[in-house]
Amino acid sequence: MPVDLNVNLMSIMPELLVTGLALLVLVLDFFIPRQSKAALGWVSIAGLLCILPVAAYVADPKPIFAGSVLADTFSAYFNVIFIIASIFTILLSMEYLRKVNIQRGEYYHIILFATVGMMVMGLANDLINVYVGLELMALSSYILVAYRVKSSRSVEGALKYFILGALSSGVLLYGMSFVYGAAGSTNLMDIAMTLGKGENTFLTLGLILLAVGFGFKIAAVPFHLWTPDVYEGAPTPVTAFLSVGSKGAAFAAFLRVFITAFPAFQPEWSSFLWMVSAATMIFGSVVAISQKNIVRMLAYSSIAHAGIIMIGLLVFNSIGIAGIVFYLLVYAFMNMGAFALVAHFRFNGRYEDICDYRGLASSRPLLAFLMALFLLSLAGIPPTGGFAAKFFVLSAAIDEKFYWLASIGVVSTAISLFFYAKVIFYMYMKEPAPGFETAPSSGLTYNIVLFITAVGTVFLGIYPTPFIDMAIKAVRPLLM
Repeated sequence: MPVDLNVNLMSIMPELLVTGLALLVLVLDFFIPRQSKAALGWVSIAGLLCILPVAAYVADPKPIFAGSVLADTFSAYFNVIFIIASIFTILLSMEYLRKVNIQRGEYYHIILFATVGMMVMGLANDLINVYVGLELMALSSYILVAYRVKSSRSVEGALKYFILGALSSGVLLYGMSFVYGAAGSTNLMDIAMTLGKGENTFLTLGLILLAVGFGFKIAAVPFHLWTPDVYEGAPTPVTAFLSVGSKGAAFAAFLRVFITAFPAFQPEWSSFLWMVSAATMIFGSVVAISQKNIVRMLAYSSIAHAGIIMIGLLVFNSIGIAGIVFYLLVYAFMNMGAFALVAHFRFNGRYEDICDYRGLASSRPLLAFLMALFLLSLAGIPPTGGFAAKFFVLSAAIDEKFYWLASIGVVSTAISLFFYAKVIFYMYMKEPAPGFETAPSSGLTYNIVLFITAVGTVFLGIYPTPFIDMAIKAVRPLLM
């Protein structure tokens, strides 16, 4: 039977444009002197800003390229998140790379290639495409984590990330092979039609292995072990990029694969994910309390957030799935803002620990206020975007009678308020340590990121309705 290829380059135009931008930056790198490499950052930002509206509006409900790609509203929504995260990361990196004296042009096109990998994961309608996108993102991420080659922590974090990442990729590929063996196809829609409902030991094992592989990428317990060391060792803008972009891409692929290919087996995989979600929320929140290093604290915070986001997948309706994509949009703003401040302060061993932020409100009141705003949003305090996102997901869980899971989410949120408030306590209630150097003022690129993320964090909390409506519209193709 002939296969309808349906080649439509317009549907994948955002991915093609970002790839072209990455190649352009790669070529320009040969002609720009080392002291002017920041110009490549501005070229990347200008290109991404031009591509952003294209990514937001290009959506085709029909599968293309023999059904292996589905560039629908779901992928368009995530493309916007990935491009926003990439723009913020590049803005933070330009001043950061200058401070640590590692200005090399390949940094920018590696970020762009990682963004392409994320975008491919969002539109993949075939297990092979999911794997290709994941590997493009992962290989780029390994390089970025090790970018401070003279830092032992950076190299150690990259090595751990590479070894565990390779292991998780192998587990994911092994799971795909079991699914292929059971269904005879790697196309997600074909898998759903072929398998239908029925017991299959190989398929059950494949589902577990797929969940484990995706669990590593979203930093879910017990597959989170790489997260604290990688977050601490990587350049701080890269840490922000991983916490938002990599997590978002993993959830995009997670949702696409499990909702499109395995809806008939939802009772089977949901019982496993229920335990993972609960363990992730509790473990991330509890362990974060004991952390003294602010990056490690935010790493365990990221783990706890992954557990809350997973609740939307377990709810398995349009409201729950829309809650996930809305949460990831809010998370992009509030987490990027928090890491922007950490990237600004964290230099030459300074402002590594939470106690180093003591008295910040007296020396840098505006920056202290912004840090408090982002931390309160991460804790889910109204009227911030974090509150709207958590309320959206938890209310969807309660509506579907997931009372225990919603209760664990509320307890996790209450615990998280303690370690977020600890940072605020040091900034506002403690005096600066004698002889401690005053925090520097932020530069232009940091100010741009801080302004946009602060406005986005507040606006998404005060007026979330249009963005929730967009999230519901974005996930509609998955549940048809």
